[in-house]
Amino acid sequence: QVQLVESGGGLVQAGGSLRLSCAASGFIFSGDFMGWYRQAPGKQREFLAGITSAGTPNYADSVKGRFTISKDNAKNTVYLQMNRLKPEDTALYLCRLQRGVNIYWGQGTQVTVSS
Repeated sequence: QVQLVESGGGLVQAGGSLRLSCAASGFIFSGDFMGWYRQAPGKQREFLAGITSAGTPNYADSVKGRFTISKDNAKNTVYLQMNRLKPEDTALYLCRLQRGVNIYWGQGTQVTVSS
């Protein structure tokens, strides 16, 4: 069983930055795919960024150029650096790990961007 714990959320002014972390219990195995999603009230969960075990990232168009995903295999941690934040980025940010057919989610960390 994998457990994911997100941290780093908070309240920030528009134009500011935050760095989110997602720590995975146990090891991140070769073939695991990790990603960041967000969910705002009344909206569907939205894919933001993903990273393969080899470190190849991909991004949703809505965050490309502003958000950067990275990982530290030694710490079993994935990060999401968020720059030039906008009020519409306000949401619960969740970490996801896919291992084969199994998918694991963290509880999320709240990000609120004030105008």
